[in-house]
Amino acid sequence: MLENIGLSFQGIWAHKMRSFLTMLGIIIGIASIIAIVSTISGTNEQIKQNLIGAGNNAVNVVLFEEDWEYDMQYNSLPKGIPVLNEENMSAIENLEGVESAAFYRRRNTDNSVFRASASLSGGYIYGIDNRYFTINGFQLAAGRFFVEEDLKNYKKVALLEEGTAEMLFAGENPIGKTIEIQREPFIVIGTVRKSSEFEPIINSREDYYTYNMYQSSTAVFIPHTDWPILYQYDEPQSVLVKAASTDEMTDAGKNVADYLNLSVSNETVKYKSSSLLEQAEQLQKVSASTNTMLIWIASISLLVGGIGVMNIMLVSVTERTREIGLKKALGARKTRILSQFLTEAAVLTSLGGILGVAAGIALAEIVSRIAQIPVAINVPAAIVAVVFSMLIGLIFGILPSVKASNLNPIEALRHE
Repeated sequence: MLENIGLSFQGIWAHKMRSFLTMLGIIIGIASIIAIVSTISGTNEQIKQNLIGAGNNAVNVVLFEEDWEYDMQYNSLPKGIPVLNEENMSAIENLEGVESAAFYRRRNTDNSVFRASASLSGGYIYGIDNRYFTINGFQLAAGRFFVEEDLKNYKKVALLEEGTAEMLFAGENPIGKTIEIQREPFIVIGTVRKSSEFEPIINSREDYYTYNMYQSSTAVFIPHTDWPILYQYDEPQSVLVKAASTDEMTDAGKNVADYLNLSVSNETVKYKSSSLLEQAEQLQKVSASTNTMLIWIASISLLVGGIGVMNIMLVSVTERTREIGLKKALGARKTRILSQFLTEAAVLTSLGGILGVAAGIALAEIVSRIAQIPVAINVPAAIVAVVFSMLIGLIFGILPSVKASNLNPIEALRHE
């Protein structure tokens, strides 16, 4: 085998240009596939990171009426939806895949938050406790978090996201100052920000709305006990669930929704998990199905390359007819001749595969820089590509190898 490989390299080196042109189809095919696979992997990771964000593994379990989130702002209290309590919290935290959870209520600000003449638009008001901050990856920027006294005594205090503070106070220190929410005065006790500096890549308006549905940077947080002061009593809560791992987000959200729906008697309004991971997976499937077609198209180059290998090997058999006849006359068996030409075909395409992988990585990096698309080099795909190119050599080298091994030694020696 080693002798055959050595002879193969000698043959390739002796006809460098011809060998390179023969490998070109393989190189182009492998390079195209590696570039596409790398782009798919990078794009899928971008989709996942855009939607999941800082990696806090948070899933929102909210009320839906059929396929739409039930909005308390424009709908009356839904019947048959109980208010959640600490007993429910204990049960939720014991569900499979759930690490921790927090109850919350949410409304669009809808120009209901003011500070002097400045108003907040496009943000949300949340009724929460401190667990919400921990799960959602917030850290204190200034001031303090809520304390037990705030919750027990219904103190009208609020925390602002930094974007909200900037919008309402225009650079002033908001701590200790008063804002109005639904015409009720609330004292600002602190500002918060996301603990990660993650910034999503937004490529379309759809990306913007998908990401910002639960990731608004203009939010006002008040104690959940103050919620009836602004809105209504017995309003059902949503649940923010922290999954044990990113891969368990979908299952954790579904488990919580299934548990909550056991106590729901409403036929049309049910809890559903709004899992950003699930959305990411759906987008990834669309991306993968589109790019699978591109891989098949690129594979045509491999077919063309394989035909090129078979053609050049047939030419090689013709050129080396006398050599084959001499080897047979000296006692070389058919299997020896067969293995020599098969090895040469496999070495030729394997070299093409290795060069194709290198070209594919370079092409992926070029595409990444020009189109601003992330790439992730897939090592297993590169290994499979080289092995596949070797198989192409073996498959398309069979016909020339069989032809060489079946040559009549006397006729071969007479060949001019």
